[in-house]
Amino acid sequence: MATEGIEAVFLETHNWGKAAQFFQALGFQLEFSTGHDSGRLRNGDGPYVFIAEVPEDREPRTQIVLKATDAQAFRPDPAVEVVTPFEDTHYGTREMTVRDPDGRLWTLQAPAGN
Repeated sequence: MATEGIEAVFLETHNWGKAAQFFQALGFQLEFSTGHDSGRLRNGDGPYVFIAEVPEDREPRTQIVLKATDAQAFRPDPAVEVVTPFEDTHYGTREMTVRDPDGRLWTLQAPAGN
């Protein structure tokens, strides 16, 4: 089983309010705010953008998350280096981390219970 495209883009920022306003000005709709300087936005049926504020002394990171529909059925090709197998997250999904040939880490996300 392969992935099914991009599920989400996770962005870290030094200013949640300004980042959310920026994406809303580009046509994204706020789906929810966590109440602690983070939240999820979406534009149409495409991948969602999750933004979280981090302290000023930390460099903001970007992470692209790939969609996997069934974690239990997912069997990566031997060419894919699995860094961490699928694990439950505190936000209700299952995630796996893999490394590409250039050393970049990628997250695969599947629904909880799969």
